[in-house]
Amino acid sequence: MKQPTFHLSLPCFQIEETRDFYIDKIGANLGRQSLNWIDIDLYGHQITFTKSGDFNFDFKSYKFDELVLPSFHFGLIVSKESWVALYAKLNEDADGFSSEMKFLSGKKGEHRSFFVKDPNSYTLEFKCFTQDEDIFAS
Repeated sequence: MKQPTFHLSLPCFQIEETRDFYIDKIGANLGRQSLNWIDIDLYGHQITFTKSGDFNFDFKSYKFDELVLPSFHFGLIVSKESWVALYAKLNEDADGFSSEMKFLSGKKGEHRSFFVKDPNSYTLEFKCFTQDEDIFAS
């Protein structure tokens, strides 16, 4: 992976309408998907939309691989080396820091993540994929 890839997770009302807009109107590519979320490849950057209802943020989390994750978060997809170094650095100061999580073990899209809160209480996710080509694999 040469350049970091941006990742943004946003709540949405309807998965189907959101998919149609980004794929059919914008010309983005579809990545992984489920009933409650989709990944969109927007010029090489990953946007995850989670079905969350009204945007009053009553739905503060969703379930993925049996883990509860924040519905609203953003971050970067980085190389394994960058991820390990940043994880070690941030792990020293545990304020708002999550432990390492592994997703989709043994499947396309396998990746490791950790979450950290910024001073504004926004949640950032840093992730690295086992195989870079799996970032948008379906």
